[in-house]
Amino acid sequence: MIETIVIAFGVILVSMMLHELAHGLVAYWLGDDTAKLEGRLTLNPLKHLDPVLSLLMPLLLFLSGGPIFGGAKPVPINTRNLKHGEWGMALVAIAGPITNFLLAFIAFLIGYFSGWLMDGGIIGTICGDFVMINLGFGIFNLIPIPPLDGSRVIYAMMPEPIQNLMEVMERWGIIIVMVVVVVFPGVISTIMTGAMAGILDAFYWIVGVR
Repeated sequence: MIETIVIAFGVILVSMMLHELAHGLVAYWLGDDTAKLEGRLTLNPLKHLDPVLSLLMPLLLFLSGGPIFGGAKPVPINTRNLKHGEWGMALVAIAGPITNFLLAFIAFLIGYFSGWLMDGGIIGTICGDFVMINLGFGIFNLIPIPPLDGSRVIYAMMPEPIQNLMEVMERWGIIIVMVVVVVFPGVISTIMTGAMAGILDAFYWIVGVR
């Protein structure tokens, strides 16, 4: 059990660190150096750590056997510096989930073609955790509730009155997200499980299994 927790903990740290780093790098490429100036363009996971979203919630979900999801301390972004305005922010936001999906796919390919996913063992567990944890992180962060990444994409497409409402919601940020997770765990779990199964089916289809 301890070995399983340690592996999951390590995968969670790496996954959320690369997720936030992707946000910061895309923002930097689009003209905003706020994340760089505050030391967030780093591979040090401790710089991106949020005790509740990054550690406690994913580990509790892992131990309970449910879909694993979570987040990290948001990378600071000055939207006024970004090229392409609201759509620039949407690109910054979507970079995190895309990174998680890429990590999941790479881990799947490595585990599948090496046989480690089927054989188990420590390496197989690492590959499996990278697949499932990153799918969970990517899907969860696409939920369009401020301040999750999906809301940034929706924001860019909405008329001004809806944008104003989303800005008000974002002031409560993580509280709203936690309330949704606590009050509607079954709904969130159903959405997450269905989406993860669909993406896994797509992975197997790509390698010619289904």
